[in-house]
Amino acid sequence: MHKMTHTGGVLRNAALLAMGTVVWAAGPELEQARKLYNLTDFDQSLKVLHAIPAKDGAVYELMGRDYYMQGEYKKASEALEKAFAAEPGNSQYALWLARAYGRRAETSSPFTAPGQASKARQYFEKSAELNPRNLEALSDLFEYYLEAPGFLGGGLDKAQATALKIAAVDPAEGHCSLAKIAEKRKEFGSAEEQLRRAIEASPQPVGKLIDLARFLAKQGRMQEADQSIARADQIAPNSPKLIYAKADLYIKHKRNLDLAKELLRRYLSLTLTPEDPPRSQAEKLLRQVQGT
Repeated sequence: MHKMTHTGGVLRNAALLAMGTVVWAAGPELEQARKLYNLTDFDQSLKVLHAIPAKDGAVYELMGRDYYMQGEYKKASEALEKAFAAEPGNSQYALWLARAYGRRAETSSPFTAPGQASKARQYFEKSAELNPRNLEALSDLFEYYLEAPGFLGGGLDKAQATALKIAAVDPAEGHCSLAKIAEKRKEFGSAEEQLRRAIEASPQPVGKLIDLARFLAKQGRMQEADQSIARADQIAPNSPKLIYAKADLYIKHKRNLDLAKELLRRYLSLTLTPEDPPRSQAEKLLRQVQGT
């Protein structure tokens, strides 16, 4: 008995030591690569990751996200396939793999796009199945069902069912999802009501106020859209998302173009994160408004 326990202890210690070595070997580099990713320095992040000799799921997943942010969607899906193969129970890996295939579908030829879109749907569904409370996965799956045609597995009934699952995890996001369905059905009164309920239900309503402003602007209700933006401004005047959204709204509706230029220059001077609209997108908008 003593011998068996001792042997088990040795094996456990050896396993822990081996795991510790891997963590020690990849840990600091992976952490450094994550910091670079969060600073949107995707090139440097990739250099660090490529230099890690023993790559595990976490390394491949971050490589995939780096490639995704660079618009290299094929490379992103290849890296994320490896990540998901290493950890097939990981909801986030499935989610990023779905996103990569989704972008490939959007940017590929009409012949290959349907196949890529179907893979995106399958991985979105897998991600939501692996973690039914993964709000990102549910939201992306909802967007897929909302926008994709029936022959690619989309549909408003599926979107509606997913919106109810979203509402169970986050009531404010649930209202936003229901607003999108109502808008798709041209039920604009219902859409507006859901957006206003989303603002009330949200502990951090800046994003929801931006959504409402965009909706009102599309309806030609510019004064009310400005009021919604002004409310967001009172809550988080330095929010990069808000600064970008204001510029985008002004340019879309051909108003306050000088102010839009100023806002975009300010946006480009900020330290951005991967959650913010890409710098390249802001640069493109600025060129557009400058007429170049």
